[in-house]
Amino acid sequence: MLITINGESKTIESNTNVAGLLNGLGIDSRKVAVERNLEIVPKSEFDSIFVNDGDKLEIVHFIGGGDGGKDGDCFEIAGRQFKSRLLVGTGKYKDFEETAEAISASGAEIVTVAVRRVNIADPSQPMLIDYLDPAKYTFLPNTAGCYTALDAVRTLRLAREAGGWDLVKLEVLGDEKTLYPNVTETLEAAKLLVSEGFKVMVYTNDDPIMAKTLEDIGCCAIMPLAAPIGSGLGVQNPVHIRLIIEQAKVPVLVDAGVGTASDAAIAMELGCDGVLMNTAIAQAKNPTAMAQAMKLAIEAGRLAYLAGRMPKKLYADPSSPLAGLI
Repeated sequence: MLITINGESKTIESNTNVAGLLNGLGIDSRKVAVERNLEIVPKSEFDSIFVNDGDKLEIVHFIGGGDGGKDGDCFEIAGRQFKSRLLVGTGKYKDFEETAEAISASGAEIVTVAVRRVNIADPSQPMLIDYLDPAKYTFLPNTAGCYTALDAVRTLRLAREAGGWDLVKLEVLGDEKTLYPNVTETLEAAKLLVSEGFKVMVYTNDDPIMAKTLEDIGCCAIMPLAAPIGSGLGVQNPVHIRLIIEQAKVPVLVDAGVGTASDAAIAMELGCDGVLMNTAIAQAKNPTAMAQAMKLAIEAGRLAYLAGRMPKKLYADPSSPLAGLI
């Protein structure tokens, strides 16, 4: 029989079930999800579903795409509590070893992962899941690289099948140059995903109206950009971020644009519940050291927010009392 796997034509024997196909390819069925003719194949049915001539299959896995909180100051999202308010991505590192080392140093508990095709030509290649234990970290599948609602929804359905996770990060991009969100497609995807029981953390622009609309749809967290993805420009519009925070009844996390520790601290001082970053750590000269710096910045920014900063004044105000001056 002639079938298509991950876009490549392949000849297999007749009377082959999905489990047999994966075994023949040398792929661990526990680490992947399978889509057959645009329909998810449940893992429980790998043995009972047989591949037919002309079938088109997609076999995907997760790729690279803490303990920061104070006692009693947990970060809660979708009913789950986390100590760390730093969320990190897993892409752009030089290798999986560096990825694991930096993420450990960051203290992050939630890591974003992209969903990509398995390399069927060399299934022995290491996978991210071999270096980051899903029992230790909360995997947050995202839709990085998706430009339509349909692609985003399809990707997250596969992610749920691969790992069983329903907490997901939705991002639907508008173009390759700015990587700004396509809010129309984002809204469409969010509505469908929420209706299917997904707990959706959603990447969006820094527009308070759009943020409120996404919250009303049922998204469990709003993630406005600080600046374009990977730009390292820091928080460009603190006024809008602050407005989003003030009106939100769900967590607000700055997502995209953080470049260094001071950027993370500023986001937290505005009152954000957390910060998600990838490039700022992965592309630093020393990713592990930068991960530690980001961890401390998140802690400092959060503590400063809780402490309440002094009011800004137009003129000087002496610190020492004037009474009793010699």
